[in-house]
Amino acid sequence: MELAHSLLLNEEAYNQLGEFQKAEFIFEWLQFLEKLLPVTSRADIRENQKKLVEQLTSLLNNSPGPPTRRLIAKNLAVLYSTGDTFSVYQTIDKCNELIRSKDDSPSYLPTKLAAVVCLGYLYKKLGRILGNSFTDTVGNVLKAMKNAESQGRYEIMLSLQNILNGLGAAAIPCHRDIYKAARSCLTDRSMAVRCAAAKCLLELQNEAVFMWSTDLDSVVTLCFKSFEGSNYDVRLAVSKLLGTVLARALTSKQTTASTRHNFRRVSLEEVMELLGTGFLRGSCGFLRASGDMLKGTSSVSRDVRVGVTQAYVVLVSTLGAQWLERNFSAFLSHILDLVSQSHPKAIQSQTDAIGCRRCVSFILQATVGGLLGEKAQIAAAKEICQAIWKLKKVVDAAMSDSNLETRISTTDVTASQHVLVCALQELGSLIHGLGTTAAPLLQDSSTGVLEVVISLILHPSISVRLTAAWCLRCIAVALPSYVSLLLDRCIERLSVLKSSPEAVTGYSFAVAALLGAVKHSPLGIPHGKGKVIMTVAEDLLCSASQNSRISLQRTQAGWLLIAALMTLGPAVVQHHLPRMLLLWKCIFPSSPKDLETEKTRGDSFTWQVTLEGRAGALCAIKSFVSHCAGLLTDEVVQRLLPPLPSAVDLLTQLSSINKSYGNSVKTSSTVYRHKLYELLAVLPPKTYEGSFCPVLKELVADLTVPDSQIDASTFLLPPLCHENDLLLLGPLLQETDHRFIEEQLLLGNSIAGGSLEYDPYSIYEKVAKGDSVPKPLPPVLSVISAATRLFGVMFSHVAESHRLQVLEQLLNSIKQTKGSRQQIVQLNVVSAFSTSLKHLANCKGSLGPEEVRRSALTLVMGALESNNPLLRCAAAECLARLAQVVSDSAFTAGLAQVSFDKLKSARDVVSRTGHSLALGCLYRYLGGIGSTQHLNACVGILYTLSQDSTSPDVQAWALHSLSLIVDLAGPLYHVHVEPTLSLVLTLLLTVPPTYAEVHQSLGRCLNALITTLGPELQGSSTTVSALRTSCLLGCAVMQDNPDCLVQAQAISCLQQLHMFAPRHVNLSSLVSCLCEILLDNSVLVNLCSSYLLLRRAVVACLRQLVQREAAEVSEYAVALVKESREDFTPADVNIREIGLEGALLGLLDKELDQRLCQDIKETLTHMLTSMAVEKLSFWLKLCKDVLAASADFNTVASVDTTQEEETAKADDASVLTSDSDERFHPFSNPRWSTRVFAAECVCKIISQCENAGSAHFDITLAQERKQRDSRDDFLVLHLADLIRMAFMAATDHSDQLRLSGLQTLLIVVRKFAAVPEPEFPGHVILEQYQANVGAALRPAFAPETPPDVTAKACQVQAGKEAQSQQYNESTSTMEILAVLKAWAEVYIVAVEKQKNQCDAHNHCLKTAHSAEESYRDVTSSASGLLDLVQADLGTLSKLWLAALQDFALLTLPSEYASQLPAEGGTFYTAETIENARPHYYNSWALILYATALWLTSTGFVIVDPDEGVTNLSRPVTPTTMCQDSSTRPLVKSPEDVNTDRFHLILGISVEFLCSPRSDAAMENIIACLRALQTLFDVPWPRSKIGGDQELGVELLNVLHRLILTRESPDIQLAALEVVRLILFAAQEHVKEKRRSAEVDDGAAEKETLPEFGEGKDTGGLVPGKSLVFATLELCVCILVRQLPQLNPKLTCSPAVQSGKHLLLSEDGIRLVAAALVILSDVPAICSPEGSVSVLPTILYLIVGVLKETAVKLQDGQLPLTVAASLQALKGLLSSPMARAEKSRTAWTDLLRSALVTVLDCWDQVDGLIQELDEVSLLTAVTVFVMSTSPEVTTIECLQNRCIEKFKITLDSKDPLVQYKCYQLLHSIFQHPNKTVSYPYIHSLAPSIVGKLQEAEKAKPENAAELQVIQEGIKVVTALTATAEEEHRPHLVACLLPILISFLLDENALFSATNSAKNLHEFALQNLMQIGPQYSSVFKKLMASSPTMKARLESAVKGNQESIKVKTAKHAKNPGKSSSIQLKTNFL
Repeated sequence: MELAHSLLLNEEAYNQLGEFQKAEFIFEWLQFLEKLLPVTSRADIRENQKKLVEQLTSLLNNSPGPPTRRLIAKNLAVLYSTGDTFSVYQTIDKCNELIRSKDDSPSYLPTKLAAVVCLGYLYKKLGRILGNSFTDTVGNVLKAMKNAESQGRYEIMLSLQNILNGLGAAAIPCHRDIYKAARSCLTDRSMAVRCAAAKCLLELQNEAVFMWSTDLDSVVTLCFKSFEGSNYDVRLAVSKLLGTVLARALTSKQTTASTRHNFRRVSLEEVMELLGTGFLRGSCGFLRASGDMLKGTSSVSRDVRVGVTQAYVVLVSTLGAQWLERNFSAFLSHILDLVSQSHPKAIQSQTDAIGCRRCVSFILQATVGGLLGEKAQIAAAKEICQAIWKLKKVVDAAMSDSNLETRISTTDVTASQHVLVCALQELGSLIHGLGTTAAPLLQDSSTGVLEVVISLILHPSISVRLTAAWCLRCIAVALPSYVSLLLDRCIERLSVLKSSPEAVTGYSFAVAALLGAVKHSPLGIPHGKGKVIMTVAEDLLCSASQNSRISLQRTQAGWLLIAALMTLGPAVVQHHLPRMLLLWKCIFPSSPKDLETEKTRGDSFTWQVTLEGRAGALCAIKSFVSHCAGLLTDEVVQRLLPPLPSAVDLLTQLSSINKSYGNSVKTSSTVYRHKLYELLAVLPPKTYEGSFCPVLKELVADLTVPDSQIDASTFLLPPLCHENDLLLLGPLLQETDHRFIEEQLLLGNSIAGGSLEYDPYSIYEKVAKGDSVPKPLPPVLSVISAATRLFGVMFSHVAESHRLQVLEQLLNSIKQTKGSRQQIVQLNVVSAFSTSLKHLANCKGSLGPEEVRRSALTLVMGALESNNPLLRCAAAECLARLAQVVSDSAFTAGLAQVSFDKLKSARDVVSRTGHSLALGCLYRYLGGIGSTQHLNACVGILYTLSQDSTSPDVQAWALHSLSLIVDLAGPLYHVHVEPTLSLVLTLLLTVPPTYAEVHQSLGRCLNALITTLGPELQGSSTTVSALRTSCLLGCAVMQDNPDCLVQAQAISCLQQLHMFAPRHVNLSSLVSCLCEILLDNSVLVNLCSSYLLLRRAVVACLRQLVQREAAEVSEYAVALVKESREDFTPADVNIREIGLEGALLGLLDKELDQRLCQDIKETLTHMLTSMAVEKLSFWLKLCKDVLAASADFNTVASVDTTQEEETAKADDASVLTSDSDERFHPFSNPRWSTRVFAAECVCKIISQCENAGSAHFDITLAQERKQRDSRDDFLVLHLADLIRMAFMAATDHSDQLRLSGLQTLLIVVRKFAAVPEPEFPGHVILEQYQANVGAALRPAFAPETPPDVTAKACQVQAGKEAQSQQYNESTSTMEILAVLKAWAEVYIVAVEKQKNQCDAHNHCLKTAHSAEESYRDVTSSASGLLDLVQADLGTLSKLWLAALQDFALLTLPSEYASQLPAEGGTFYTAETIENARPHYYNSWALILYATALWLTSTGFVIVDPDEGVTNLSRPVTPTTMCQDSSTRPLVKSPEDVNTDRFHLILGISVEFLCSPRSDAAMENIIACLRALQTLFDVPWPRSKIGGDQELGVELLNVLHRLILTRESPDIQLAALEVVRLILFAAQEHVKEKRRSAEVDDGAAEKETLPEFGEGKDTGGLVPGKSLVFATLELCVCILVRQLPQLNPKLTCSPAVQSGKHLLLSEDGIRLVAAALVILSDVPAICSPEGSVSVLPTILYLIVGVLKETAVKLQDGQLPLTVAASLQALKGLLSSPMARAEKSRTAWTDLLRSALVTVLDCWDQVDGLIQELDEVSLLTAVTVFVMSTSPEVTTIECLQNRCIEKFKITLDSKDPLVQYKCYQLLHSIFQHPNKTVSYPYIHSLAPSIVGKLQEAEKAKPENAAELQVIQEGIKVVTALTATAEEEHRPHLVACLLPILISFLLDENALFSATNSAKNLHEFALQNLMQIGPQYSSVFKKLMASSPTMKARLESAVKGNQESIKVKTAKHAKNPGKSSSIQLKTNFL
């Protein structure tokens, strides 16, 4: 293929190839040429032009396939447009010649078509350069069309479109001819030709004025004709044409002058009238009412109506959103008029009416919902309201009128029903979409939305009542605050008006609908409402029999209310369960005898009421079973069962009842049957085993003798087919933008789809995905679908013998029927059987013996050859499921063999398609039939079928089946990959584009092949690269296909390729292709943009690309627009500013499909995470632009729009201004959901910046770096924007947006709280935004806002408990707890700040812990905040304690439930206990911490004098709960109250910390630990825990477990702090006991003191009882986790190499240090014996840490862990136990061995000596020497070893080590005990003096050496002081010469180094001190050595001189004063 990459065709290579490769080679070359020509220089092109033209034109004769001919044409056109044009006429003539040729053979056809395509592209590219030649060309082409077949007509139409495009106005002479030709093609029998003709006419109307002026009527009629019998694509294309032409006719003002005088302006009314006729009368012309019309049968075919509906949408979208805003009222009245009584023919039958209503709803939703922004939508909703009011007045007039004409006017009443239904539905869906932004609309009294909707609940028509109820439900879902109000209002009206039938049904519908809305509102409704509704329902049911006029309505309403109540879930229902079960029991006769007597009594009316009532009861129970599964205990199930047999008995009697009473009971009996089936399907089959036989009989009868003659395949079968197979059946079954109206074309003529009035019970159910309103089917059909479902369940549970009978019965019934009826029975039976196979497969059941299998097979095989393609599809799936259930390989092979034989012999399309699909489906459930033989046979047959060019259907099905096999056969398929790929390519290059379904199947095959090859595609071998090239070629062919679904396939194939072989996919061309599709449609997104599936494919592909290469994708997109291709509409050019990201945000705003929106969001999130930090300003601007729209909206929404007359003038002006604004504002009116997404993006950007580096949060650093490189950008520089965005969002109308805004604000404040303001030290940067933050929070005090609300608002709220019950009680719990939590947070912050200020007396700000201070005045001292809280602390603390007590009760295990207070807690009611729990879980931790802080701040001493038990509404503590009131003391002592509170806090903490749920928040654990720390910070609680050892041990065990399970260092540190405090408490307790014992016993009996502390006399510690043991366990756990080498088990194993040092993290170091501190405190709580038993462990650990972490650091510092272990060692060694007589000897031995261990450290390491830090070990030795009693270290062997170590270290080369060594010796020499210090002095002092004498010669080089000498001198000086009198002179005599030798004379002083100077000064200073002290020695020495004397004198003199000089300098230069003062003071 590489050989194809050249400018000229490589003919040598070409001629060597086979036939198939030639086609591939040519296509590859043409593709390469297409990319190459635009970038080749003109000269090169001219040089090769002649040859190229020859090569390209010769290819025309080679009968090229469709994609090839398009490329030849494109290349020729580009070649002439960049090269010379002189030979172009020859080419054109040649093409014309080819077209004229008389050769009609099929083999010549491709050449003719290629010539046609060539002409089109040449004229499109060269246009007017070609002069007048076009008239001949067009004539010739049109002539050719007369006898062309469909492919020819298709290509000619597209070519003419191109010619018109290229020539523009120059083509006027040919317009009429082209118009005539296109007219005939627009009604062609080939759908593809119709589409092409529509495109051609669309191009024509750009210039041909007559199309939208004089010939407008005929164009419109023509389009209507074209809709007849059309398919989806034709409807898309023609509606686009029709809508565009009409829009042109409306907007063409400019051309009036230029055109002929007879041109007339077309008004909006006329345009609407034209479209209206099509909608109402179809295509039968305007005047000729056809015979059907007169006979009264409506002849509007549905496809015309659906087409016209789409044209309406196109028209409005073309005219644009502003046009719609201006003309909305006219448009609305016209659209609603379509379903009004003025056109009775359109709505004469219910099905027609439903179809028309669907269309009207679609028009309104697509235009109002899709085009308008939120402001305009609110205005539209007001318009709709006005329309409803008008209609309502008519109804009211008619209702009140009691004249004689009442009968006439009742028709008016029902007449308006359809209009009202449409208007109400649109109003509901608008408000639903607006969400909480609709609040101003509902508050606007002049519009009266709620009034009008509620008034229509009483409308005489049931469908209006239902829709009004539905509309209320939409309002309730959008604005949860209205649910309770509306419920109250409806219940109240229901009780008042219960004697009016309309009111009873209407209001019960409304209540049911509102109950259905409750589960969509997070806040619920008050608990008591359930009781009220239940009472009303019972009342209705009981009073039903009193008044026969309304008994039917009351029965229905009562059960409807109960059924709807069930949706509230178990918590509500459990209280009403007994009453409901009683009603259920009473409604059915208790015995068969009663049923018989019932039958003999009654008339048709009573039966109707009975059946309705029982159906309602069944529905209520079904609702109960499906919504309250939690309550279905065995006991309840037993109570549900008794009425079931009698319900089934009634079912069997229904047919006889129907016979007796005729049609009046027919509907009720169908509904009853439906509801019973539905209930049985959800109950466990075991429960009604006894009734299997009768029920199955009824089911079989329902399926085989259906009441209806309706073909229900389209709703029964799709769920039973595999979704991928449905693609075969065309776009009607796929998801499209027009699914809502297209559905009615599926369902055959007798039904138009579902509608609410068919089943009122669906009003409270959840809506199916994608529907705005529930659409239950008519009862006749829903019975069948319920029957198939139930059959599926039951068949899998009946005995196998029974199954055979059932199947045979079904087969017989199919045989006995004929014709269409047979097809219906077959359809019902197959769907029922397929469902049962599904169930069997799920429960792994078996089908049964051979006979059963045989019958089943006969059943399925019959359907596999049905004429209905959908049934064939379902049967193939059913066959595969059958094989799966039987799971016997012989059976499966048999099935496949049957299909093989059939396919070999059969010639008809039906059996070939059915059996070929069956082969593919078999693979789906059997995971590849193992044998290669079988695979080869399948593949062979399918290859043959897929090349059957006579039937595209067979090709499509066979290829689809092949794609399944490729996908499922796995590795077995590898041998077939190459031939399959070449087959796919051949077909792609030859199948005509008009057969889109074949191309779609080919796409699926290619996709499956790419998946099979997978990562192998990256390989570099020749075979792999050939395969890869073929795949890419296939994708390229599919990308050029005109069909959207094929393009979608191409994109997903490229996406797969990009996943497996990213280097080989050309990213830039892929991205540009994706952007063209997306942006091309973003202008008219609701139009026939592309298919929905194509948009989905594009976004899914983008989502994958940006995960790897976001930056590249974004650059390519912008580059593509910069090239500004001519086919780009100017509307999208703003992608240059807003980039692909902005374009996607815009698309997100317009798109209505959920899945697509989700994908767009994910794509944007990926782009944001990878690019936000680099393109910070860009992203922030995008988010700001989107959010800024909400700011505009707020200013407008407040203006009332009712004064329309006055605002009319202003309106025009505002339209103009908004017009000009749009250019600056890339996003016009984004919806609230888009704005919420933008706010979430801002939060994500902040977290991305947080990961990126600290400069983003540090203004000084950011400004510095920005100056260094202006391209850098930092978040902190955009702080103002962040605050502004959060503020805009937080003050919006939409609640969701307010929540996001507050969240953003919280994050901003938290992240920037500590950023200082560089210009005003001591202030933080956020202070300047205090006003904004405050303003954003002010309006936000609602229960759902976060608790960072102003403290003032909290103050008001703290006392607030009761509130008007509007939401569920649990919401008031939520609100109160949120307030208490907020207060707790404020209090905690205040206390912490105060603590910080006390700790460091600085007033600079500490890091803020909450948003609180950020907008409090931050610099004011913390006392301000504390004062604020202090005032209310009394009340607050009580409320806090009450909340904690509630929480404690709620966390009790379920077995204590009986002990809970019956009426609930302080802040929750017993009923809402479940809902309240989460709120308590949310806030208890902070409240606990605050309470602990408060209690400790009062030191547990203050108890209110009035604080009895009586003070709180319920007892304060769990301890008082179980006591009987008589035994309870009336007032507790303060001690008791404190104890209770202490136990409450401790209990909650231990309960939580014992087993924090894995999802427990870190904050909660930390807050809980902090509360414990605070608690034990004061003496009283410490005394409690110190005195109660068990309690302490339990707490330690809990903390140990917490440390084991939580890795977070913060938690572990906090836990260790609590451990330390517990230990401290125990120490205090032990000390106290010892002290009191001493006081009691007096000093006399000191010996016999009882031992306090653990370990008593024996020293034994009991695990589980011992505090010491628990503490040790915990510390070991921490230490071993940080330093695994400490674990003795590990150290023995070879895995841990001893001696290798680990460097700990900072947190690790802190943890180890904390653990060591605790260890050293342990002996203090032991008895002497106990201390002996724990000492070895403690020493092992402390010395171990020392050994493991004593590593040298660069700066000579001690590592922190070493410092900690030395500290611990010191604490331990100085423990009183070491000296207590009972333990002294043991301690001495142990301490000696510990010292040996330390000394051994030196000897262990040989090669690693450099790592070990000698200083640390020496320090440890020194600690031993200094802190233990002398007997430990003075034994000779030990002492010698210690001295040895010092000697070695003194000789160290490292001055730092020497320095430290001197320091340590300094301390040892001064040890008060002579026995300790003398040996050291004797051994080491001489060498020190020696070293100092050496320093005379080698003067110090640097500061470190200087330090060593100075320290040495200090040691010797100290020795002098400690020596005995007689030795001192010797020492002084040694010291003085050394000091004098360090002095310098004047000359040397100036030239000396710094360190020498310093040494000189130091020596002088020392001499001045020593001289006077030992004057005699001094004088003696001076006398004996004159040189010394001279030296000293000159030094002293020099010193005085220098002082003078310095003071002189000092006067001159005040700037340097401070440093000089120091120097002089030093002397």
